[in-house]
Amino acid sequence: MPALAGVSTLGLALLLGTVVTPQTAHAQGEGEVVYCDDLDPRDRARSTRRRAGGSNRDCTYRETTVDAETGEVTREVPVAARPRSVLPRRYSDIPRPTAEQFVEKVAIPDRWRIVNALGYADNWWDPYNQNTIKGDRPIHDDWFFNVTAISDSVLEFREVPTPVGVQSTDRPGSLDVLGETEQYLFNQNVAVELVYYQGDTVFRPPDWEFRFTPVFNYNYTELDEILGVNADPADGVTRNDNHVGIQAAFVDKHLRDVSDRYDFDSVRVGIQPFSSDFRGFLFQDAPFGVRLFGTRDNNRFQYNLAWFRRMEKDTNSGLNDVSEDLRDDDVFVANLYWQDFPQLGFFSQASLIYNRNREDEVFYDTNDLIQRPASVGEERLREYDVWYLGYNGDGHFGRLNLTTSFYAAFGQEEDAVFSGRESDIEAFFFAAEPSMDFDWIRARLSFLYGSGDDDPFDGKSEGFDAIFENPQFAGADTSYYIRQGLPLIGGGRVALSQRNGVLNSLRSSKEHGQSNFTNPGIILAGGGVDMDLLPELRLSLNANYLAFAETGVLEVARQQANVDSEIGVDLSAAVIWRPFMSQNVVVRVSYAQMLAGQGYKDLYGDEDPYSLLCNVILTF
Repeated sequence: MPALAGVSTLGLALLLGTVVTPQTAHAQGEGEVVYCDDLDPRDRARSTRRRAGGSNRDCTYRETTVDAETGEVTREVPVAARPRSVLPRRYSDIPRPTAEQFVEKVAIPDRWRIVNALGYADNWWDPYNQNTIKGDRPIHDDWFFNVTAISDSVLEFREVPTPVGVQSTDRPGSLDVLGETEQYLFNQNVAVELVYYQGDTVFRPPDWEFRFTPVFNYNYTELDEILGVNADPADGVTRNDNHVGIQAAFVDKHLRDVSDRYDFDSVRVGIQPFSSDFRGFLFQDAPFGVRLFGTRDNNRFQYNLAWFRRMEKDTNSGLNDVSEDLRDDDVFVANLYWQDFPQLGFFSQASLIYNRNREDEVFYDTNDLIQRPASVGEERLREYDVWYLGYNGDGHFGRLNLTTSFYAAFGQEEDAVFSGRESDIEAFFFAAEPSMDFDWIRARLSFLYGSGDDDPFDGKSEGFDAIFENPQFAGADTSYYIRQGLPLIGGGRVALSQRNGVLNSLRSSKEHGQSNFTNPGIILAGGGVDMDLLPELRLSLNANYLAFAETGVLEVARQQANVDSEIGVDLSAAVIWRPFMSQNVVVRVSYAQMLAGQGYKDLYGDEDPYSLLCNVILTF
């Protein structure tokens, strides 16, 4: 090689020596052992580093012995040779403490006191860090206390069909049945949830839980027509009201664990929130009841067995009114949730619900308006027994998200609304909402069908109605038709549809009225998109086409022939802003407008009503 020309034999030897020297640098003589314990840390690291094709190390460790009496550590005897494939075992250079150096063990009442010893401050106003009133530490023994406070403020401007007052009017010269539609609403709720519980909440439910949730309400309503806010014309066109409702007051007892995965059985007694399905189509309320619930097979199955008795509501706030007697309206529930069925990532639920109603006394609401019986048709007190057999699903199949619900209602009612005779209940309901995510956009389709009654006098009640609906579907309360309750003007003092409801039920109200299975039904088909423009900003757009499933009942109630089935197109948009990217502060502004179809015009005229909603939710 030309590059090595002129290099002497001695120089080549020196060059090679520098290459191999690091592997034998610590040899102090032929056959002499070098101990890693004696080397400088840097030399020890080089000597014990593994090399491809070479030995594991060039030094060896002494064995460690510990004097049982003094705890003194010594390393004297060389460690036996190990196979090259095994990494060397290393020992700390820090000697083990002697028995005298161990401090006396001090008992700690629980693991939460360790946090106190580390010096973490406990600020009751800070929900993000250690906070005793948020359940981060026990208040005594293993009992915890959790406080949640929510302020929910709603400001709403809307146009809703309103009848001209019968006895009097605020607009002299008004001769038409339909009055001014402009309305204004302010509603303020402050909810305080107090939870006192014993035990863990991570892998198993608490042993005991006591929950109390009062809600303080103030509401103000202003209309342009007399009798819209009260039966007394002297009350004018405005109403100020307040109420304190009890939305939860129950005790929950953990009965037992049934597996080493903490599958359990528990019982809950008292006023408690309950939803019969994923989207609140049939029964979502806070009734009084007894509920046995639990899980099986590592939480794969969840079950509920419950009896509820519905509570009377405050008319203007919609909250529970504990000053009134419980209603003679019982709901029995048996349901089973099955995780990952029929496919991983999808929840299935089967339910059987029985609603027994025996309300045989006349009832007037806070505004002195009749609620039971409904002021439509025969206006008779009614009793009914109805069974709901349902299937509900929620989850995803690959990229396709899907929520679906099906209910079949069957039973009997005495003194049907229009015929006044016994009638067989045969109705059904179906809803589905598929959606798919495309990066920051979720596109969805919505379809809903509630059967209608084509003949109110044939001895069959074929219009589907819920027990107490609150649908989170197709835009929910962003939608005009779901948000606003439309009165059936000129056909009785009932509502065509209820506030925060999608069914055309023709009942006096959702809060006080009985279910009515002689109704025109509903068809909804629509679509929408949810766009996460920023982590804290979402834009939601919705468009829904609405129609009556049947119009025969409307024609009888209104004594009006040829009512068209088309309700119209409901367009809505909502902006949701979470300035701190959490649920502690949520601001929502939504606008909706109904483009009236011929059926809507037949009932309410040519106006295209709107609603503007501003909602601020603060949570601690």
